[in-house]
This record gives sequence, structure tokens and C-alpha cells, in this order.
Amino acid sequence: MSPRSARPIAAARLRSMIADGGELALLDVREEGRFAQGHLLFAVPLPLSRLELRIDDLVPRRGVPVVLTAGAADGGLIARAAERLAAFGYSDISCLDGGVEAWKAAGFEVFSGVNVPSKAFGEFIEAARATPHIPAAELKGLIDAGTDMVVLDSRPMAEYQVMNIPGAVNVPGAELVYRIHDIAPAADTLVVVNCAGRPRSIIGAQSLIDAGVANRVAALENGTMGWHLAGFDLERGMDRAPPAVSADGLERARAAASRIAARCGVRTLDHATLDAWRRDDGRSLFLLDVRTPEEYAAGHLAGALPAPGGQLVQATDRTVGVLGARLVLIDGDGVRAKMTASWLVQMGWSDVFVLEDALAAGPLVEGEHRAHVPGLEGLECETVTPKELAALVDADRAAVVDLADSRSYRLGHIPGAWFAVRARLPGNLGALPETPLVVLTSPDGTCARLAAPEAAAQGRAVKVLDGGTRAWRAAGLEIEDGLTHAADATDDVWVRPYDLDGGTEGAMRQYLDWEVDLVDQIRRDGTARFRALA
Repeated sequence: MSPRSARPIAAARLRSMIADGGELALLDVREEGRFAQGHLLFAVPLPLSRLELRIDDLVPRRGVPVVLTAGAADGGLIARAAERLAAFGYSDISCLDGGVEAWKAAGFEVFSGVNVPSKAFGEFIEAARATPHIPAAELKGLIDAGTDMVVLDSRPMAEYQVMNIPGAVNVPGAELVYRIHDIAPAADTLVVVNCAGRPRSIIGAQSLIDAGVANRVAALENGTMGWHLAGFDLERGMDRAPPAVSADGLERARAAASRIAARCGVRTLDHATLDAWRRDDGRSLFLLDVRTPEEYAAGHLAGALPAPGGQLVQATDRTVGVLGARLVLIDGDGVRAKMTASWLVQMGWSDVFVLEDALAAGPLVEGEHRAHVPGLEGLECETVTPKELAALVDADRAAVVDLADSRSYRLGHIPGAWFAVRARLPGNLGALPETPLVVLTSPDGTCARLAAPEAAAQGRAVKVLDGGTRAWRAAGLEIEDGLTHAADATDDVWVRPYDLDGGTEGAMRQYLDWEVDLVDQIRRDGTARFRALA
């Protein structure tokens, strides 16, 4: 066996590893759309196309056991992923023998969709806690009647702006307990929490109930999709935000969060212990800042990842790639960190801590998070500037290949650029017209740089757009949208029900039914450690 190949392990052995509760990075290296068709419950989607961009954040410890999964016919993806990981220093690499098909043949559950553990957890909480809900028609009647109420949309602002319940205020999940006392100071104000579908509505409403607010609280049944299916109009492009947190509101929120954290057994951590854990190469450590993206950018601890609390609970597998890892949560006053930690404990994460006086020690780092990208070191490739590329395209001397995901490509790309999946290079370049030069681009140019040697294997001259498509935009050059030129199928992304151009309502109903059915499926699977407060 090559030192860079993955050792095959049987499905039964892998299931035992998951059940043991030790550290494990279970990575599915297929494109997201393929992953969403069927995968293991706790598999983390890490497409080969994006592996270098995300691996350091998702799996920071090089000695952690890594198990790669894919379909039975995806041995090539597994081999290439194992080779890259070994080159980056990962030393314990295995793969599921026979792929997802072998897992299913062994009698184990295969799940469709994305962020399944988090979504299943939301459904579990509703079943276990009997979280109150309100149908769309009833809510519409209350709104029309002028009822004293607030509708709180618990999604990130970007999602809220796509579509929202008329009049709803954007309050992402971890912000709810933090801000509720200033949003609804009167006890007789009805509070309704919504998201696009179900889980974030449920977790958000239950957070407020557990916090002991005096208001009547309910989750909007089936969220904005349920509202649309009931025949009601949605607003788009809104930016309503809650008021600033008052001193009294913060004091009450701190007390509520501390009570819930104590009930869940959330532990605190001091900076000295954190420093010791940073030096411990025998355990994986995730330092997670659960404040808003704006607060994170204004100043955060070195090494902390941006992980806004509501989304950390909703999509844990997007941030944490190692089961059984240590999770240390950070915010400025403890409210959002304690609320988020309490939910992670109920999800089955056993080593969850809140950092005391989190932002008080040492200088803070300003700016957005920039992931370390292994493989870039020493990688040289020829580049062109946006204006040089524009001249080449006008003269029909270059074909442009865009390695952004297909959702981003549809929203805007260089005119004439071809959408392509990096993991399928160089074979997919055969769809391009014959030109003297192929120029690769990606959102910031990083993925394009990584892919340049792969594309050059076809034998054509390859260059990279310096700064990627962002630099093209910044130069004021033209952008077109739509799926205008595709060298690959768009199975690289999971298509959300509200992304579809046709049959949207049917897709929404199917999706909502899928969420409800997750409770029974996780019960059959048997590997989740969900628990709920009494």
C-alpha cells in the first residue's frame, strides 16, 4: 500500500468508531449535490474541488483519524484526496470500503440533504419539548387584526433579505435571548420566530421559552416556505434590524443564559487553560466566535473562527469537521456563547466550553477570517490582469473557465466564461472552444491557482486571472448572469427549494416533509446523542 493511499475499513468498523465518541474526521469528498443525494449522518461535505480551501479550518489537527467517504464509483476522488491530505501532513487516513453503497448494504441509514445532524436535532427538540407553533393562516389573521406582536426572523441577514414575512425583524438565532428584552419589553406581546423552513424556528422559539421570557412564544409552522404555500406574499430586500441592547436587557439576558447553561452542564474556561490546550497536539481544538460577522471583523482572538451562533447550531458541519473535538465558544459578554453552548451540549457535543472574559486578554485581530490554504506555498503560475484578459477575450485568443460553484456562477460571471468543476479537470476542458490560451478564474483567484497544474495536464497553455472574478468586478468590467456556458453538470451544489425556477411549491412541500421525517430516520440510525432539557 502506498504511504499516501487510504486504508479501507468496513462499514461495521466505521460505525463503531462513530459510536465510540472519540475524535474522528468523517469527510465526504464528492461535490455537494452528489453528497446530498445520499451520505452518512455525520459525514462532513468537503468536495475535492474545495479541499485545500477548507481543510485547515475543518480539520486543524494533522494526527486526527480521517475517514474519507464517497460513492462506490468514486475511488479516483478518494485516492486524490488521500494523496493531498498526506502531502499536507495528515497521518491517519482511511476510507469507507465500498463507499456509501456498502454502508447501506450493511443495513445502516443513508441520509439525503445537507446539514442533516443540525436539522434533525431541531425536529428532535420539537418532538421532545412540544415546542409551540403557529400556522401561517393564523399568523396572517393576527397581523391583519393589529395584534400586539413581533415576528423575528432567525436567519442571517443575507438569507432574510431573500424573502421574509412582512414586518419581520432580522434577529439571527443566537441573538434572540440576547435582544428579546429590548425587542418585546411588554409581557403581553406575542413573539413568533421563523426561518425558511422549520429547525431554526423551533430552536429559536425554544431558546426564548427556556430563557423564561414572560411572553407567549411560538415557532411559525414551516417558516417562510409555509407562508408562501399558504398563498401569502413575502417581502424581499428588507434590512430591518433590532434595537441596540440596553443595560437592563443585557443584565436579564445574562441571567437567563447562565441559568440555561447551568442546566445543560456548560463549563467555563480561563485563558491559561486555553493556552495549554492550544499547545496540546493530542486533541483537536476549535475556537469559535459566535458574535455577528461585523463584531468579529472589528476585533477577535487570534485563531478564532467566525461562527455566528444561530448558524453554528443550524449547520455545525460547516464549521467543525471533527467529531469529539473540544469546542471553545467566545463572545463579548457570554450570553450568545452560553446559549449556543447549551444547544451544542444537547446535540451531543461533550467537550463544550465558554471562555471567561473572552476578549479581555491580549491584542485582538481585526478584519475578516482568512483561512490558511495548504498547497499554495511555492505554487507558481502565470497570471493575467483583468484588462489583459478582456483584450484576449475580445480577440478570441482565450477561453475563460470559472471554478466558482454553480450557484455563484449563475449570479454573475465574466461574459463568455465556462462553468467547470475543478475535480473534473482537465477532462471537462474538452467542451471549450479551441483557443491559444485557457484562463482560470474563481471568486478570489485562490482555487484557480490551485487548479492551474491540473488544467495544464490537458496540454493547453493555462494562466490564472490575478485576483479572480472579484478583481474583474473591481475593474468595472462587464458581468453576465445565468448558466450561459457549462462544461459540467451543476451537481456541485445542493439546490434549495426556493432556488428552483420551476415546480417550486412542490419542492417546498417535499423538503418540509423531509425535515419532519428526520426524527424517525435518526432513531433508526442510532448514532446521534441528542438529548433535551426536561
